[in-house]
Amino acid sequence: MEVLGLILDKALELGLDRKCTVVALGGGVIGDMAGFAAAIYQRGVNFIQIPTTVMAMVDSSVGGKTGVNHPLGKNMVGAFHQPQCVFVDTEHLKTLPDRELQSGISEIIKYGLIRDAEFFEWLEQNMDALTGRDPEALRFSIKRSCENKAAVVKADELEAGIRATLNLGHTFGHAIENGSGYGTYLHGEAVAIGTAMAATMSARMGWIDKPLVKRIYDIMIKANLPVELPVDSPMNKETFLKLMSVDKKVANGQLRLILLKGELGNCVFTGEFDEDAMKSTIDDFVAECAGNKQLA
Repeated sequence: MEVLGLILDKALELGLDRKCTVVALGGGVIGDMAGFAAAIYQRGVNFIQIPTTVMAMVDSSVGGKTGVNHPLGKNMVGAFHQPQCVFVDTEHLKTLPDRELQSGISEIIKYGLIRDAEFFEWLEQNMDALTGRDPEALRFSIKRSCENKAAVVKADELEAGIRATLNLGHTFGHAIENGSGYGTYLHGEAVAIGTAMAATMSARMGWIDKPLVKRIYDIMIKANLPVELPVDSPMNKETFLKLMSVDKKVANGQLRLILLKGELGNCVFTGEFDEDAMKSTIDDFVAECAGNKQLA
């Protein structure tokens, strides 16, 4: 919020008018913050996205979501504000740290799970090329991810329904980011663990079969992404439930989740799930965590 204030202060000091254009050059945090500043400055000015990370290229720069984090909740302060255009140049990825690359791949995997089975199978076969920064593999996967997201956003720009499916693993993941302290995990790392939790919960309810759960764990591990919480994690069930209760997908006091159901490439956005299955899944993931043992 402090940096957002600095952007608005500078815009006012320079006397920028409604014809100005904000350019967001950087990763997801930069794009979200610059876009939000553009959304609220003089009730909305143009902005352009130039993402420089995989995460920003395949997710945050596409679709018009802007905002900043609040200490009490992630993505709770923001606006829908579409960029005039998005420039993606994969040359930026040559200097991207491995951890940031892997974090972005988490979102790429998501598209295969929720709506593009053929793409998921391609990822299973080409993950080594992707983590090895093969130019063709990067270009194909980023383009395919953007096409998937654009199709969903076109059908539901303001997230009244189907767009929420893009948040597979995010409700658990946001709780992990917040409860662990922002900065402990990169977004994609937390989402990877959250996706593992969503898959585990889906299987516990009989919505997907166990072989698919194994494929999900296997591809995350192959991408060098975490699928479990470390023993020094402060997370416990109470923390999960408290943070998930203020997730932006809660409606009329009811928590709604994106869960996998049926064959690969299918999911549901629903509040009608087995709450005991959710709590049991959380129990499994926090069993060895320091935060859980402190409560014992």
